[in-house]
Amino acid sequence: MRQLTDTEIRTRIAKKVAELLPDGGFVNLGVGIPTQAVNYLSPAKKLYIQTENGMLGVGPAPKTETDIVPNLINASRQPITETPGCCYFDSATSFAMIRSGRMDATVIGAIQVSERGDLANWALPGKGVLGPGGAMDLVVGVKDVIVATQHVANNGKHKLVENCTVPITGLEVVNTLVTEFAVFKFINKEMILVEHSSDVTLDDIKAMTSAKYTVANDVKAWEVD
Repeated sequence: MRQLTDTEIRTRIAKKVAELLPDGGFVNLGVGIPTQAVNYLSPAKKLYIQTENGMLGVGPAPKTETDIVPNLINASRQPITETPGCCYFDSATSFAMIRSGRMDATVIGAIQVSERGDLANWALPGKGVLGPGGAMDLVVGVKDVIVATQHVANNGKHKLVENCTVPITGLEVVNTLVTEFAVFKFINKEMILVEHSSDVTLDDIKAMTSAKYTVANDVKAWEVD
């Protein structure tokens, strides 16, 4: 199994997330890897991308420096573009959208995900704590919670675990989990491997996953560079 660079990891995850997003959906993209998914959306898909800092109709990153509008940023504070018909609003309206159940999906990052779909993504022991931010609203107010995360932490610790050992954001809230090597679905508190990248085997995935999971009968391998 080839060691991937950070850029390769983030790009691979973002591309897979973009592929999984529902056509015609209203989708929130969270901080980090999730915000990159908008750069890989198929032109055939019509999606309405929301960023919690107050915009609906987020487009991909500007192609050149001259296209950058300094005040036009996403939740990761990265430059973005507008799509036709985009609109702007304050934080109260943004979170009213999220809490009301009108958003079809959200893509957020994770520190840990448990085998039951528990999510921890806002605090690490010994690190500064800023609070969970909008993540708690997203995991309870949005119809489909998609987690986009590196399979194993940079320090080698497993992120897909039996039980979360850091502060929880939400219990049994994850519907889909996407890493650079695998896609898992959570159905009736069961974690199911439905896809894996073509550069790893089922044994490779098992070795880097502490969580208990089952392998779908029709598990697929997606081709990667």
